[in-house]
Amino acid sequence: MTGPSLADGRSPARKKRRSGGGGERTASINSLDHDILCMVFSLLGPFDLAYCSSVCKFWNNIVSKSKLLQDLYYRRRGSYAHSSDMPALSQKPLRYYMREWATQHHQSSLREGDVQVDQWKGHSIGVNQCRMKMGLILTGVGDKVMRLWSAESFKCLGEYAIPHAVSLIDYEFDESKIVGLIGTRIGIWRRGGQRSIFPSREGTFPKGLCLRYLDPEAVVGCEDGTVRVFDMYSRKCSRIIRMHSAPVTCLSLSSEQLIFSGSSLGSITISGLSSDERVATLRPHDRIGIKTLCFNPGSNLVFAGCASGYASCWDLRKMGVLWERRVSPNVLYSLGHMQYDTSTLVVGGIDGVLRVLDQSTGELVSSYIMDQPVSSASSSGGIEKRKGRRLSEDAQIDSIPRAARPQITCLAVGMKKVVTAHNEKQIRLWKFH
Repeated sequence: MTGPSLADGRSPARKKRRSGGGGERTASINSLDHDILCMVFSLLGPFDLAYCSSVCKFWNNIVSKSKLLQDLYYRRRGSYAHSSDMPALSQKPLRYYMREWATQHHQSSLREGDVQVDQWKGHSIGVNQCRMKMGLILTGVGDKVMRLWSAESFKCLGEYAIPHAVSLIDYEFDESKIVGLIGTRIGIWRRGGQRSIFPSREGTFPKGLCLRYLDPEAVVGCEDGTVRVFDMYSRKCSRIIRMHSAPVTCLSLSSEQLIFSGSSLGSITISGLSSDERVATLRPHDRIGIKTLCFNPGSNLVFAGCASGYASCWDLRKMGVLWERRVSPNVLYSLGHMQYDTSTLVVGGIDGVLRVLDQSTGELVSSYIMDQPVSSASSSGGIEKRKGRRLSEDAQIDSIPRAARPQITCLAVGMKKVVTAHNEKQIRLWKFH
């Protein structure tokens, strides 16, 4: 097993070279006149201002304290014609304004943007799971290795081998480690390369079907209808919660210590992570098995995809169904949304169409498939570039060749991009512009 020496994939020597002369550059930057910088910054858009604010503390203070972002925020919204008309603003941190702009840009891109699909051979055999966060993509399940990729360059940053005697079932990762469900045990792969497996006396449990991780606990959904909570530091099972009378097929966790679990019988159960009591049970009108679910803490909405092609949404504040729509004629395998986005929901399934729904109503906003290649893998360093095609509302899905819409077994949503796995060797990254 190999892994990168640094989280960002740079060698120590290269990192040292990049840091050389930093003091001289900082002195040069700080020597620029404050008023001149304000004049320059006032001509920039929100994303350019964000880049400038990350150059150094001096520039960050100018952007933040001079209220350039707040002023630009109101002007973009058209709330006030002149900055003198604006009320006194609360001292919200810079990241608040950037988060709102970025989220709005992401939403409009998914709803109306053009799409490019980059695909590359990620494994020697088909894999059906993918995760994306912090500009990184992790792929696996099906192969005897997980691979970590850069979402920008598609360079492989690390390989993490699976023990030969077991199969990888599910996994999650953060900035320092990968937590995986292997057979009937839990494994941890450090990003630096070290691997450890929970001792059998503490880590063995009935057949696990899914895993979610929220530091410091890993939660496993089991075939016997229980959910087992493991402390990652003591490596012991701290709680066993009876969630369903049928297998637990999918899980989602919240930072408010809630566990959401879906079952093969079509119900969703909510329980507290720190107790063994069920809080509530949500039941869709369509009782065919729950295949995927996620929770949006920004709106307190729970989303689920079923084997019959229905997507459902519950409002936790009312503990009732908000909407339920059949968005696909076949199984929905995966759905998700970008963090802080309370507008769009991306779903994928067996028919291979990538669909974007409105989180509030369930209405179909847009749907996409792959189109003709723009460049071949051989001419683009192993990356094949294809156009994405937006489908009309009355498109006949069955008439579209399967090569343009391989089944989507898993997806993960990032800023203006969606990564998909298809139980194939290829990994695909959809970029919305």
